[in-house]
Amino acid sequence: MTTQTQNLTGAKTGLSTIGAALMVAAMGFGLMIVTGHVQAATLHDAAHDVRHATGFPCH
Repeated sequence: MTTQTQNLTGAKTGLSTIGAALMVAAMGFGLMIVTGHVQAATLHDAAHDVRHATGFPCH
């Protein structure tokens, strides 16, 4: 009995890398659009709460 292995590198790796890069770019663009339309006080309060939750001093 013999066992064959299949190597999954090559063209598929390039395609998945491009897909991942496009997904990251889309998420970054979405984050930029969402934060661009939020009031500054809301962003400050969210960052402030996260700093306290993680134990970092902010004052």
